[in-house]
Amino acid sequence: MSRPRVVVAGLGDSGLLTALHLSRHADVVGISTKPALVSGQELGTRLARPDDWARDYVISFDRYAKLSGVRTVHGTLTGLDLEARTVEVLTSRGRTNTERYDVLVISTGVSNGFWRRPDFQSADQVDASLRAAHERLAAAGSINVLGGGAASVSTAANVATTWPDKQVRLFFPGEHALPHHHPKVWQRVSSLLTARGVTLHPGHRAVVPDGFDCDRITDEPVSWSTGQPPTPADATIWAIGRVRPNTSWVPPELLDDDGFVRVSPDLTLPGQTGVFAIGDVAATDPLRSTARNRADKLLARNIRAHLAGKPLREFRAPRGRWGSVLGVQANGLEVFAPTGQAFRFPAWSIDTVLQPWIVRRGIYGGIRRG
Repeated sequence: MSRPRVVVAGLGDSGLLTALHLSRHADVVGISTKPALVSGQELGTRLARPDDWARDYVISFDRYAKLSGVRTVHGTLTGLDLEARTVEVLTSRGRTNTERYDVLVISTGVSNGFWRRPDFQSADQVDASLRAAHERLAAAGSINVLGGGAASVSTAANVATTWPDKQVRLFFPGEHALPHHHPKVWQRVSSLLTARGVTLHPGHRAVVPDGFDCDRITDEPVSWSTGQPPTPADATIWAIGRVRPNTSWVPPELLDDDGFVRVSPDLTLPGQTGVFAIGDVAATDPLRSTARNRADKLLARNIRAHLAGKPLREFRAPRGRWGSVLGVQANGLEVFAPTGQAFRFPAWSIDTVLQPWIVRRGIYGGIRRG
């Protein structure tokens, strides 16, 4: 009897973990526009210390021990036929291949600025994009960072740490940044930002130029819809959370009004058999929490239950954001609980305990040396 075929459409953080969990239970095919995991996490470290970031967040698929039995396809998804139960993929050679599935996982994520793009890239192109953004900031004397989420806050903190001689300003629309975190988190992080020389500018909402999708670092003065005069800078990073789901290949009837994939609490698509969604592309809740709360384990369990004809479990979204905000710093990694309480991994433990044992072995099931 042949094993069921599971196609994982998108091998970002959530899709990759789902594929890893299923590799022993099905014939898994993973489809990705990148030749490696290119994580969307820790924008600040990515911009300020690209070598450190790439070591932990750009990992070629052949290094994952549990992907040994998974066939990965480097290509761009172009279509989904629900009746035939197939997806179409445009490969690097310009050919369109058809992949059949018994179970489909939609995990193609979102586009968000220049650091999260659905474009097809080679390994060299991924590396070049990291270098270009870093060098662009290295050449700037003044840097504006726009946005009130963790990406913008992390960017301002890490840039100011790497280049203490630069003028770094953080602009956000509300009275405080990190509105989806516990208030204690902003109290802690804002004091760290100020100590590193970042100037905080609450109550600033940027005017987004027509046709601009925040996909590059700009050098034009920023205009404000909140009445302040335009603010110049040598470089402006737009981390304003203007995400767009990567669902151009998905039939419109599966999407909500904003283009995200409609899902039931058990991560299935309403009215579809054997089709699931996870990550930022899945409209589970306003924060699309499956992308950051290890829902990959629940999804893999539900897929196995679906194939065995057993009941599925429901995903319960947390009320707020939690986790790291600034990423690894010189004194270690600070992680915030949903209550706002901070826990620290000391610096010595990052490369001796956290990365090798908790992340690479515990979460990913083993990663071979590069």
